[in-house]
Amino acid sequence: MKVGVVGTGGMGNVHARQYRKMSGIELGYFERSPARGDSFRSRWDGQLCESIEALLEWADVVDICLPTDVHPEFAHKVIAAGKPLFLEKPVARTIPEAQAIVDAAAAAGVPLMIGHVVRYFPEFALGRQMVLNGSVGKPAAIRTRRGGPAPKGSSGWFMDHRRSGGVLLDLAIHDFDWLQWTFGKVKFLYSRSLSAQTGQGPDYALTTLTFESGAVAHVEATWMDPGGFRTYFDIAGSDGLLEFDSRKTPALKTVTTESTFLEPSVAPHEDPYYLELSGFLNAARNGSGMPITGEDGLAALRISLAAIESAHSGKVVSF
Repeated sequence: MKVGVVGTGGMGNVHARQYRKMSGIELGYFERSPARGDSFRSRWDGQLCESIEALLEWADVVDICLPTDVHPEFAHKVIAAGKPLFLEKPVARTIPEAQAIVDAAAAAGVPLMIGHVVRYFPEFALGRQMVLNGSVGKPAAIRTRRGGPAPKGSSGWFMDHRRSGGVLLDLAIHDFDWLQWTFGKVKFLYSRSLSAQTGQGPDYALTTLTFESGAVAHVEATWMDPGGFRTYFDIAGSDGLLEFDSRKTPALKTVTTESTFLEPSVAPHEDPYYLELSGFLNAARNGSGMPITGEDGLAALRISLAAIESAHSGKVVSF
């Protein structure tokens, strides 16, 4: 199978690493920056496609790893070409743009999967399963925490919230997706953010979600922690408590002048990104339903955008 990657920045390299573990995969790419493209080719030995049209002609499936604000431009080209599409989260910067992508894929019969990879992290998958199995009884209070230092990105696009949506859209959406997947629909939320008003730079946000079940979640997301990336959750219910903290989990820690990275202590074929992308490819081959649908991506996007709205207005937002 020929996999075409669009965008060879950070996430493009993360995905290429996983594709290179898979048998029977040819890797191609399209990249507007010659420097990034050369670096990608030297690392992963991919097939250079000089244009998005050339990539669409060459590839069997397409993986978009571009900044959020340009998702619509490229997603619609992939859908028009009829190629199964893996689209990194969030689907798009706005609900109308995201809805248009999901609707276009459905109308064209094009398989679409959204990259909410946290569902594949073993601790989060196990935590959800234990909740569904009743291990904590009736869930009452949940806390999540995700973040580290501010990401860079080409041309600093993460720090321009008009493009990235800031920490509430680009980062907290991971937890919003997992929380709704695990605990059901959100009834209303309230959010505060340090940088939502300016729309620029690193950010720190706190969001309180109240679910239709009555459970309450407290979501912390930060791009302002120089101590390195960390994820955390705890779930308190009528019969017990679950807790996970990535800083207490054995891992290979790599520290450079640019970043701190924790390598999960899992086998190569159990890596969350490997599981996510192999799930996409298997569904594309077999014609089965995608593990994470466009509607799933829309649901998470609605929560993130509601949190941004609340952070701007200082008011509770209801669904």
